[in-house]
Amino acid sequence: MPKILGKIEKPSVEKSKVGKKLYCVPLLFSTKEAPQDYVKMLDQYWDQVEEHVSNLEKVGVPVKIYHEIIFSTGQAGLQAIQRQNERTYQFVKSKVDKGVSLEALEDEKLFKEYMDWGMCLSVVRSPDVAKKILEFYRNAEQRRDKHIVKRINETLKEGESAILLMRDENRIRIQPRFSSDIHVFLVQPPALNDIYRWARNSVAKTVERTKN
Repeated sequence: MPKILGKIEKPSVEKSKVGKKLYCVPLLFSTKEAPQDYVKMLDQYWDQVEEHVSNLEKVGVPVKIYHEIIFSTGQAGLQAIQRQNERTYQFVKSKVDKGVSLEALEDEKLFKEYMDWGMCLSVVRSPDVAKKILEFYRNAEQRRDKHIVKRINETLKEGESAILLMRDENRIRIQPRFSSDIHVFLVQPPALNDIYRWARNSVAKTVERTKN
């Protein structure tokens, strides 16, 4: 089990001088159609993430970035991030410009298989077919998770610090499998709670409208 150091705002330097350090940042997305209030909160979120990660440099300056969904390194990886999310791209590029290495986290074949089964689940109508597809989806998910954990465990070296950009639910699922010498720092700025609250309220309003 990795050592979990919680919500880091004032990192403990003395306790974190040894081992490997992984700064886990929840990956949040936006779209062109996203409401302006959400976009504003997302901008605040990434500003706060930048501040928190800068504070974490007191315990270790990151030398690597791992980004969920990315299976290319360097410029190709940056371009892939830019196509997905401009705000995330700005954050990652600012680190790469300082010499941080963007690592290939995913296996392209595994990731595409995982996504395809997920898309199948979203359109299936038959319960029996859904059950079968769910088995394939979970199998692909498990193999994808195994690959990601292996990549981090093998490429993050002793004394190094790195940033992991990943959706929180996925990070929670794989975190117990990180090697025991990895110190996990959860980057969870105040704006994250605001966004989660906004999302819950949006869902509640949608459900209420369907009842009327």
